[in-house]
Amino acid sequence: MIKKVLKNKLSKKSKRLFRNLLDDIRAIGSGNNLDKIGRIYRTDKIGGHFYTQHYQLHFKKFKFKKINLLEIGVGGYDNPFAGGNSLRMWKKYFPFSKIFSVDIYDKSPLEERRIKIFKGSQVDESLLTNIIEETGELDIIIDDGSHINEHVIETFKMLFPKLKKGGIYVIEDTQTSYWKSYGGDSVNLSNPNTMMNFFKSLTDCLNHKEIINPNYEQTYYDRNIISMHFYHNLIFIYKGDNNEESNSVINNGR
Repeated sequence: MIKKVLKNKLSKKSKRLFRNLLDDIRAIGSGNNLDKIGRIYRTDKIGGHFYTQHYQLHFKKFKFKKINLLEIGVGGYDNPFAGGNSLRMWKKYFPFSKIFSVDIYDKSPLEERRIKIFKGSQVDESLLTNIIEETGELDIIIDDGSHINEHVIETFKMLFPKLKKGGIYVIEDTQTSYWKSYGGDSVNLSNPNTMMNFFKSLTDCLNHKEIINPNYEQTYYDRNIISMHFYHNLIFIYKGDNNEESNSVINNGR
């Protein structure tokens, strides 16, 4: 009976609001279980992928903090009423958070209390700058956008400096690093233009104090990346002060 009413009597907006209400009711008491919340809100971060188990491990320190989270990509392509599932999952998991997102399509109908969505490209630097000015510093950034290798790399270069110290930057769906249609490469696994090779190259930043080269100059990433975690199709990058000294190398051998 309820399904019949939803199908024949309600507008698209009303259907969405009713569905959201049912999901919120089902999610009562599940706030600490990200796997369960992800299934209730139908995000592909669990089921289609295996991300929520890793998210819970890395994000638990933020659980009850007042954080700003930005997720690139809403989902649902050009349908203004489709997508936003993971945004609602984050809203449930982080009860004191503000959730922001950006998508190439207009997804404003999916906005609700504590969820704000901007329209535009993830590689539009002026747009991203304006977003940060409105949101303030970000504690968590998740790239679930175009998955095009060039876009992922350029977005990281623009947004990682905007991430708060102690924050985490996440890249999803790194399988496209091997897909030619997304700018990836399955033949030359050393191709420097793929996202996997770009982020693998940043692991040297963790040990920059050990480099014996009197001409070596520290990079921004050297100073600000303190941890990197690689999983199947998923990367977590922690931001902080990477100032631990070497136990044997002084000033890069100068």
